[in-house]
Amino acid sequence: MRVLVVEDEEFLAETIAAGLRRDAIAADIAHDGRAALAKMRLGAYDVLVLDRELTGLHGDDVCRHVMEMGLLTRVLMLTASGTVHDRVAGPGLGADDYLTKPFAYEELLARVLALGRRTGPGLPQVIERAGVAVDTGRRLALRDGRPLPLSPTEFGVLEVLLRAQGAVVSGDDLIEEVWEEHISYRTNAVRVTLSTLRAKLGDPPVIETVPGAGYRLCDRPGGGR
Repeated sequence: MRVLVVEDEEFLAETIAAGLRRDAIAADIAHDGRAALAKMRLGAYDVLVLDRELTGLHGDDVCRHVMEMGLLTRVLMLTASGTVHDRVAGPGLGADDYLTKPFAYEELLARVLALGRRTGPGLPQVIERAGVAVDTGRRLALRDGRPLPLSPTEFGVLEVLLRAQGAVVSGDDLIEEVWEEHISYRTNAVRVTLSTLRAKLGDPPVIETVPGAGYRLCDRPGGGR
């Protein structure tokens, strides 16, 4: 899942994004509406966490532009007001959900995960292949029933490989899906993460490197290298 946090309070934006990253969700930040729209034209986001009372281009206008662009992005609107008028206005503007400030991070996470599941076709909460499974709702990863102590990035990579159902996933695609936007494509982040992930998965190996193409999760244990 990829999320864009649009919030002009920099500390709040960084706090939300840091929390999402800890929960294996790639999160980018924009501090105003125009910057948000520019980012959305360049990349696909599953969920937009949007502060309604933005300075400059108002959150309502951002929401309208998202609708006009025909994006599949789901919008979680944040507002400091909990009036009935605001709760009714949000969905009318194209927002999919509404959260009043102040809020608990756990509630925001639950809303983001629920909206993310609605972005595309119904995806299963538990994905399994070759004895490896991830439970996206509970943020758990297992190998033959054994819990795996994965970092958020490792969890994200494993989830992408599992969702690919044996298809090859390129390094660039992994960066696009798992890492936030500021990471350089020239870094060895993918290689390092795959190395630690393989170590934690243990033997027999299940992640295969396809030279010149990328990585895939094997149909059966022992096929990876």
